[in-house]
Amino acid sequence: MRVAAPRLLGMVSAQSVLESTFGYDSFRGQQGEIIDTIVRGGDALVLMPTGGGKSLCYQIPALVREGTGVVISPLIALMQDQVDALAAVGARAEFLNSTQSADERTRVENAYRAGELDLLYLAPERLRVSSTVSLLKQGQIGLFAIDEAHCVAQWGHDFRPDYLQLDVLHDLWPSVPRIALTATATEATRKEIAQRLKLTDATQYVSSFDRPNIQYRIEAKAQPLQQLLTLLNTEHSGDAGIVYCLSRASVEKTAQFLVENGIPALPYHAGLDSRVRASNQSRFLREEGMVMVATIAFGMGIDKPDVRFVAHLDLPKSVEGYYQETGRAGRDGLPATAWLAYGLQDVMQQRRMIDQSGGDLAHRRNLSAHLDAMLALCETVECRRVQLLGYFGQESTACGNCDTCLSPPESWDGTVAAQKLMSTIVRLERERNQKFGAGHLVDILIGKTTPRVTQQRHDDLATFGIGSDVSEQDWRSVVRQLLAQSLLTVQGEYGTLAITPESASVLSGDRTVKLRKEAPRKARGSGASGGAAKRKVMTDLPASATDLFENLRTWRSEIARENGVPAYVVFADATLRGIAVTKPESLAELSEISGVGEKKLETYGAAVLTVVAGEPVEAPSVAATDDATPAFAAAPAVASAKVAPARQSRPAASRAASSRPAASRPAARPSAAAAASVPGDDNDIPFYSDDDAPYDGPPEF
Repeated sequence: MRVAAPRLLGMVSAQSVLESTFGYDSFRGQQGEIIDTIVRGGDALVLMPTGGGKSLCYQIPALVREGTGVVISPLIALMQDQVDALAAVGARAEFLNSTQSADERTRVENAYRAGELDLLYLAPERLRVSSTVSLLKQGQIGLFAIDEAHCVAQWGHDFRPDYLQLDVLHDLWPSVPRIALTATATEATRKEIAQRLKLTDATQYVSSFDRPNIQYRIEAKAQPLQQLLTLLNTEHSGDAGIVYCLSRASVEKTAQFLVENGIPALPYHAGLDSRVRASNQSRFLREEGMVMVATIAFGMGIDKPDVRFVAHLDLPKSVEGYYQETGRAGRDGLPATAWLAYGLQDVMQQRRMIDQSGGDLAHRRNLSAHLDAMLALCETVECRRVQLLGYFGQESTACGNCDTCLSPPESWDGTVAAQKLMSTIVRLERERNQKFGAGHLVDILIGKTTPRVTQQRHDDLATFGIGSDVSEQDWRSVVRQLLAQSLLTVQGEYGTLAITPESASVLSGDRTVKLRKEAPRKARGSGASGGAAKRKVMTDLPASATDLFENLRTWRSEIARENGVPAYVVFADATLRGIAVTKPESLAELSEISGVGEKKLETYGAAVLTVVAGEPVEAPSVAATDDATPAFAAAPAVASAKVAPARQSRPAASRAASSRPAASRPAARPSAAAAASVPGDDNDIPFYSDDDAPYDGPPEF
């Protein structure tokens, strides 16, 4: 077994790799420190927000150190794109997983043994196979990178049991540097990651959790599909985005609704055939302006920089999950929207699910704590970003880019309203031994005579009609907020309401209840905030460069489509903007533009100059040097609609390359869709097992 060390004589520097391969002048934030730690043989635990450039923190060291960087990546369905992106900049990267034929795996294994690979991607499940460990011992390992390290946290929203075995890396290769990376972790989760992965002595790098380009908005749920449609039509027409729903049925219904209203949308959930999932994921990554409607079984590891919005039609079960999911918007740093529709039924549903969960008391308490934090974020009258960052232990000031900052909500003294509602609940139980849900209780309070009220003689109650001064909508808001504050609870399969021990202080008058006043319902996007975000995206390009920019995007789309890779693998939008503004006339001038490295200059330089000169160009194929995955041809699960063009935007600086010659490879790899049915790792989607119940989360292990 050989252990790699950094080259001490003539060692290529991380800075030179950044400049010559990526075409960038400097590292961002703590990237340089992290890379230096790993290059020198140290261990690191890295917390960096999505889009912050985490991948660069292990890809650059893998290219600087001797040997192969072994990357533990949770999703085999995305490994092809990761490898293609590295190949596009000249790195020798491969993967091993169940989508490959025996001959293909043998070729990759031989290349690893021969020291011909810079990076090798593996799923954590592969380490259960003794032959994989045996293979790794036959080559020279430069480093281990554990991506999405939060998956090791048992209380976390993405727990994955196979991550628990990754401590074996330290036992078998104690001298090989390890780097664990995640975008989401509280202080408690960081400690758990360090303990379980035996990284307690590793240097911890915690970047700011703030994503200032994302505008956080949470609004009362009324007609969620229509609210979503308004958001997309008024603020995100033609934009790529993700819509999250809790159930498969909601995913299918929402995707169909969007398609029927002229918005190209695809569904994604664990109940779909694996080929359909693979095809839909590929279309989302490769086509512009596509909307993916999905359960939480989608999104982790998706490296699509131009997602302009993430919408939630149902309440996430934790702040960690919400932050992880909304972080998939705006990876390019351009303005993006995180929008959530939130209502009373969400709270009742989540409370009931916790009460009915199969875990022990400690497990249910932990779930409740996660939900309470999420509800506090929804109900706050303060800056949402301050609340969100505070959850992760980061202090901040009002951001000016969330709904509560842009339109500060009012609060009101809801003590009397809470007492009226609680009194009604108590009287029904004590006087008549009855319990009811929110709808019927509100009918009693506003004095609404319904067949049920008449049948139950509830118009005889002392509290009948005592809340007629409050509207039905506002009463539902009162119920929701009292549930959020744990002053009410949900019981049984029918969702009846009951008081809690904390209710006593309210009924006695010892506790004041402050409630958020609901804003009048109005169409989003009619105000300045959404339009301003859209204008900001559009105005950073001079008018004189617009036509050339669009011509470059058209050329890039043809290249990407021909080679079956996402457009951002060819060039990022930021690079195309730089080309459109500077209008280079030579390869030397083109090489000075941020994002143009040596390999891409060699591959695309002549064609780019031809486009800049306004001459017709035949799209070259990168297959001459590096094969690519064929484009998917499978039909979508939802009726197809014309796909509107969307903006392709700058990805995070997360890929590195080497000037070393590329390893030999066959003319083409099988597509993920064609290989989706091959047995093996069984993680072509994330590890969730969702069903038609209103929850799509980790199964019980």
